[in-house]
Amino acid sequence: MVRTRPHPTAALRRLRPGRTGLTELAAVRESLLSVAALVGRPVYNRFDAEIGRLVDVVVRLTGDDDYPPVAGLVVKVGRRTAYISGAQIDTIDHDGVRLRSAKVALEDFERRPGEVTLTRDVLDHQLVDVDGVQVIRASDLYLALVATGYRLVGAETGFGALARRLGPSAWRRRPVPRRMLDWSQIEPFGTPQAQVRLRGAREDLRKLRPSDVADLLEDLTGPARQDLLDALDPEAAADALEEMEPDELEALLRDQVPERAARLLAEMEPDEAADALRSMGVEERRRMLALMEPGAAAELRTLLGHGADTAGGIMTTSVVIAEPTETVAALQQRLRTHDEHADVIDAVAVVDSGGRLVDDVMLFSLLCARPETQMSELATDEGPSPVHLDAPVPELAHAFVDARRSSLVVVDADGRPVGRILADDIVDALLPDRGRFHFPRMFE
Repeated sequence: MVRTRPHPTAALRRLRPGRTGLTELAAVRESLLSVAALVGRPVYNRFDAEIGRLVDVVVRLTGDDDYPPVAGLVVKVGRRTAYISGAQIDTIDHDGVRLRSAKVALEDFERRPGEVTLTRDVLDHQLVDVDGVQVIRASDLYLALVATGYRLVGAETGFGALARRLGPSAWRRRPVPRRMLDWSQIEPFGTPQAQVRLRGAREDLRKLRPSDVADLLEDLTGPARQDLLDALDPEAAADALEEMEPDELEALLRDQVPERAARLLAEMEPDEAADALRSMGVEERRRMLALMEPGAAAELRTLLGHGADTAGGIMTTSVVIAEPTETVAALQQRLRTHDEHADVIDAVAVVDSGGRLVDDVMLFSLLCARPETQMSELATDEGPSPVHLDAPVPELAHAFVDARRSSLVVVDADGRPVGRILADDIVDALLPDRGRFHFPRMFE
């Protein structure tokens, strides 16, 4: 008997992808098709004559489509593996695939730009669930008829789906997913054509905190990790790398070509980049510095010249310095140019005419002051509590306790500010085996 094509429901016709996940719609959940269950099922022509068995499903990934359309099928026809265009598909159900015509055009399968095969390229591979901020492996994938065509709509995770695939064929007849994720929240990093998804991936990744992206980078391996890194703009990549565990960061940098590794290091906060460089061999460190822009390399060489367990070794050089006569309004305007360092600036170092530290004014004081107020008026009689470049970590910890501040200014032998130490820098130095710790910033 000739089967007729199912008519799409009004709910599917009105669907606007990206607003509500397809898998949340009852009409879609009732018509889900397991890719694992479809593999090996017969492919029929219009008159119910079997022409072969399904080997794989090909979908087309684009940067703008949350639900990739089925572009074609890979079918075993006798001893030949052939490709059937998606335009020839009439219906798909768990009994098999039906084509539109009696005469079928068979082509040699050749992957075209933007296409991936689901069982070979996606199933059991690492994927990123952007919504849940986790790395997953899809144990099964699901198609559904959406409006005028079949699309990839979801991925199932968990041992149940894997056991179903490995168990008796009867288990795969009409599977009901237990732990399914909507495909609109998944990025298929690591697949052969993942690069075409990078525009959409960047939008998704902007929703995540740097620490979340760092977790994903640490959990991913191989091409998937590289795809995720490529999807980040330079600033976001640097922020994420600063949050990574030292051994994971070292491994990631070693996987990059030297020029790319040097660019990533140059984008990081100087103190974090210096820590990463210290973990490298002497020759590798020299090569990294030689590949950087001269200003960034000079700044890092200065930090590397100090002991790793001293103020100079753990400080950040992102310190804002103000003259006594500078007004609050002018300084606030200047601070806007330092927004990329917002997470390490919580105060402003006020200096005298000779550049020596006078006081360290918290940003909260700037927020409360009148625009015309000069910085000398905000300086207190008590003066600052600076630390010197060669101060060891235990001494720094005591200085923080005495000062009761979230950061301290580091000065050179002449009393000129050269850097700033944050409270979390001290925690990292005192507990190196506990991973990086970051206090929340007031203006972050």
